[in-house]
Amino acid sequence: MAGTNPLIRDRDVDFQLYEVHDAEQLCKLPHFAEHTREIFDLWLRSAAKLAREQFYPAFKPMDEKGAELIDGRIKSPEGMAELFDAAVDLGLITAARPESVGGSQLPLTVSVVGYLYLMAGNSGAVGYPLLTAGAAHLIESFGSEALKATFMKRMYAGEWVGTMSLTEPGAGSGLGDITSTATPIEGREAEGAHHIRGSKIFISGGDLDFRDNIVHLTLARRPGDPPGVKGISLFAVPRLRPSAGLEDPSNEDAGEGEIAVEFNDVHTSQLIHKIGWKGLPSLGLSYGEADDCVGWIVGEPCRGLSYMFQMMNEARILVGANGTATASAAYHQSVDYARERKQGRSLDPRQKTKEPIPIIEHPDVKRMLLRQKAIVEASMCLVMTASRYNDVAEHGANEGDRKRARMILDILTPITKTFPAERGFESTSLALQIHGGYGYSSEYLPELWFREQRLNSIHEGTTTIQGLDLLGRKVVANMGQSLMVLMEEIRADIEVARKDGVDEALCEAVKIEVARVGGLTQVLGQRGMSGDVLGMMAHSHDYLCLFSNFIVAWQWLRMAGAASRGLTEAHDPDSEAFYRAKLEAARYWIRTELPDNARLAELCESNEDSYLKVPDSAW
Repeated sequence: MAGTNPLIRDRDVDFQLYEVHDAEQLCKLPHFAEHTREIFDLWLRSAAKLAREQFYPAFKPMDEKGAELIDGRIKSPEGMAELFDAAVDLGLITAARPESVGGSQLPLTVSVVGYLYLMAGNSGAVGYPLLTAGAAHLIESFGSEALKATFMKRMYAGEWVGTMSLTEPGAGSGLGDITSTATPIEGREAEGAHHIRGSKIFISGGDLDFRDNIVHLTLARRPGDPPGVKGISLFAVPRLRPSAGLEDPSNEDAGEGEIAVEFNDVHTSQLIHKIGWKGLPSLGLSYGEADDCVGWIVGEPCRGLSYMFQMMNEARILVGANGTATASAAYHQSVDYARERKQGRSLDPRQKTKEPIPIIEHPDVKRMLLRQKAIVEASMCLVMTASRYNDVAEHGANEGDRKRARMILDILTPITKTFPAERGFESTSLALQIHGGYGYSSEYLPELWFREQRLNSIHEGTTTIQGLDLLGRKVVANMGQSLMVLMEEIRADIEVARKDGVDEALCEAVKIEVARVGGLTQVLGQRGMSGDVLGMMAHSHDYLCLFSNFIVAWQWLRMAGAASRGLTEAHDPDSEAFYRAKLEAARYWIRTELPDNARLAELCESNEDSYLKVPDSAW
């Protein structure tokens, strides 16, 4: 089983990267000028090889025997150390980071595809390097030079690892309620040293046994700072602290080689027993049980949550990538199974055979496969679209381009996180269904992907949080300017699709949704401005679903345009079939999924409130 699944199909990657997103154009930006398509392909093929040959074979064994908590420390699953080393050798941690900090300076548009391959191979195993990358990036962006020298360099080198330590037993989505404290250490104010005390929970990758040290990017509150989110600061809290304090950044050797360290009073208090992702432990952590835990403030006081959102927004795109990758692996497995499994006879009276046929020939199996294909490939396109806007937002040719890209990215981020997670779960469920009774068996992989996929709707902000963020903040920001910029982009792509020869009915359907989504947003925004915030937000989930359907229709229209262009140059049956399948998937989504937006819009606009009228005592 492990040897046949491509996880992510290389031909789909080439189509998306170069025919839809034209990634080579990014090489015209000064930041990426040293790169070429050949460099992109070399790195991606290395990532695919690592995913297929090492990450994927370890996937099921890590689920069967995951991490263990023994005498207060985590014992990592067998093989995790080797996979982490291989990821470091690939340059995964620093793939998208600049050369100035030892990175490869790849566009996120490209590096995220490498992440997709590895996530499809083994979600848990890729967690450690990507969490380390995000934590080190926070220190790179906001930390002092001493923090960079002491922690960032070693994290980017893969010598130490990192986490995001936010959630507390009484503060999950409501981070303003955190109770962890940070007390300045007298005489060490200049270096930003604080005594940290408190408890965290659900900390992914919070301990390990294949590296000596782990640095927790931790939210805590200093004495006297404001209540709520405005009083939260960010701290770097290592499990082992440097015995002599932070290194001197003016020292040429700072950040290199081993340094003397000592235990920093950070304890693993709990191993969460999860239904999936068992290779990457989710832990409870305790800081300062002996009042001897030191953390160093990152950036300015009381700006911790705004800093952390850099990592959280990156993580939300990566959650979307993970939802895509998991659904992709399950989809390809179900295609192979449907081709091999023979059951039933053809419904076509013209078929004379009385022998059982491969189930892929049954209409309803084809329906389930096409729905998976439509979800998986649109999710991949969406993740790459968000990544491309991120590249332009950070490295665009001028401030106008960068600002425009940031506005669009802000709106796309909750969609990019949510659609691959929610619809990816549906897609993975279809893969299990196609396997029938075997799919419901733990001896086969579909049920494992099904369990793994469920987390993507929960971590880094639940689907509810994403809906509130989209409607309550993103689309109404700057008096709706960000939404207007996005709509301009979509209208332009509709015209490109028309010129490429895409079915006019599909183009018109997406154009109608531009008007529907814009009009509905205006209605809900005015409702909120009039003081009826509940009336505006009560259907934020329905609005999120509607907006996601619309954005995915846009993605499929773009892919249909690229496929239409490709068909004109296709000179062999396989290429022609490849492009025609894209066109059929686009037609499927726009004709069968997008029409649901009319129902969703009516629910939002009429403010259907039956669930709000049920008395609390009646649930």
